[in-house]
Amino acid sequence: MKRKREESGLTLVELLIVLAVISLLVGLLIPAVTAVKNSAREAKQKGQFFAIDVALTAFKDDYGDYPPSYYGHPRTGAGVPPGIYCGSQKLAEALLGWDLLGFHPRSDWRWDGLDAAGGPGSYDPAKVRGNATFDERKSPYIEEGTRYAFTLADLYRSHPLATQPGANRYLFCDVYGATKVTLPSGSTAKAGAPILYYKADPSGKFNDPALVDPARPCDNRGNVYNCLDNVTIVQIKEAVDGIAVPFDKNAFYAYIRDPKITAKQWPYRPGSYILISAGADGIYGTPDDIRNFGD
Repeated sequence: MKRKREESGLTLVELLIVLAVISLLVGLLIPAVTAVKNSAREAKQKGQFFAIDVALTAFKDDYGDYPPSYYGHPRTGAGVPPGIYCGSQKLAEALLGWDLLGFHPRSDWRWDGLDAAGGPGSYDPAKVRGNATFDERKSPYIEEGTRYAFTLADLYRSHPLATQPGANRYLFCDVYGATKVTLPSGSTAKAGAPILYYKADPSGKFNDPALVDPARPCDNRGNVYNCLDNVTIVQIKEAVDGIAVPFDKNAFYAYIRDPKITAKQWPYRPGSYILISAGADGIYGTPDDIRNFGD
C-alpha cells in the first residue's frame, strides 16, 4: 500500500502573515534606528560646541575678550574695503587663523587679512614679509577632528554673493554634513550648515528687533546681540535651500529671548556669546537646532 506523501511549505495565507509581521517589524525598527542615529549626531554636535567653548575660553585668556562678531568692519569706507566677513568667519579666524594656520595677535578682523593700517603686519596675504607672520602667530586653538571648516564659496558656489570679497574666508560648519562640496583642490567633502556665532555686548540693554538698522550692520544700537552679525550667511543659505520661512530679525530676537525673565525682553547668555547649529533639518530657528543656550 502506497504511503501518502506529506505536503510541506507555507500556504498563501501563512506567507502573507509572515510578510505582514516582517513589514511590521521593519516599520518599528526604522524609526528606532533613525532616533539612535539622530541622538548620536546631536551628541557629536554638542561635542563640537564643547570644543569651541574650551577654545574660546583659551582665546579670551590670551587676549582678554572673545572675538568680535560684527558684520564687515566698523571702519569700512575709511581704508577697509567692503566685503563679506561675518561673525562665523571671525570665530574661525580666532580659533584657526585667517588661513587655518593660526591666529595673528595684530589682526584687525578684516576679510583681506591686513592689519589696522592696511599693511602686511598680520596675515600678509601678498607674502611681503615672507614667513615672518607665521612665527608671530598662535597655533590653532581647536583640534583637527572638530574643525569642519569650509568657506562660503565652498558651500554656496551657485549663489552670486559667493564670488564677493571675503566669501573665501573660512567658517565652522556643523556635523550634519548635508551638503556635498567640491573644494578648490578638486576633492569633495560633506559639509554641514554654517555655525552662527554672535558675541554679546555686555553694555547692551535691549533685545529688540525695532532697534536694528540695516544701513549700519556693525552697530547694534543698544541690543545685547546683533542679528545682522551673520545676516549674509543666513540669507545665502536660505536662498540656496529655498526656505520659505526666513530666520529674520524678528525670529532671531524671539528665538534668543530668555522666557524665564518676564520683566523685559532679555536674551540668553548676555555676558558672553551664543552658538547656533541648524540641526538635522538644516533650517535655523526650528526645534531641532543645537544651541549653547536654553533647554
